[in-house]
Amino acid sequence: MTMRLVHFPFSPFGRKVRIAIHEKEMLAEIEAAEPWAMGDELLALNPAGTLPVLELDEETVLSPSAVICEYLEETGGGLKLWPTGPAARAEARRLVAWFDEKFHTEVTELLLYEKVHKRLRRAGQPDMNCIRAGLHNIRIHLDYLSYLADRRRWLAGDDLTYADLAAAAHLSALDYCGDVPWNSFPVAKDWYQRMKSRPSFRSILADRVPGMPPTKQYADLDF
Repeated sequence: MTMRLVHFPFSPFGRKVRIAIHEKEMLAEIEAAEPWAMGDELLALNPAGTLPVLELDEETVLSPSAVICEYLEETGGGLKLWPTGPAARAEARRLVAWFDEKFHTEVTELLLYEKVHKRLRRAGQPDMNCIRAGLHNIRIHLDYLSYLADRRRWLAGDDLTYADLAAAAHLSALDYCGDVPWNSFPVAKDWYQRMKSRPSFRSILADRVPGMPPTKQYADLDF
């Protein structure tokens, strides 16, 4: 059985896994779904009721994204996305947590969820207080990302790691709506251009929200 990834295209966690599958040179059936529309099917697949999930066989389903990425790292080929030394691995994991927890709470939930998720769920108008807070917070995070990218080849060190995948997954989803002020952060923009140019990013840049086209720069590699 070919493993199957069920994901929501505008979840940064699903995007991180999709990028990782490609970087690890693994084969998987990629199935897009809206978690709120799956109902009992999602609960049968994952009692936590969340996506993404990676179905290995009829009895083994992995979730959340951190667990899936650990499995991919242990079983896949391609690039090694965790550094070899314990201190370097700890730094990469620290940054994954930074983006998947802190950035997610302070930026992604306030912008992406208000603009895209609410639209798809027909859950009312975006909360402008949330959007203003998210637009303020993203500048603080981009300043920190710039600090890292200015001192290192990649965010966690000399090599591409899951830290880069996590950060790029969040920022790519936000970039769809034009919420990333790249021109104010040239170092962060240069790092993102390198991420965006990787073959593993192609399927991400093809994602579309029905009735809501992306900003012009979303799929432009030379934005």
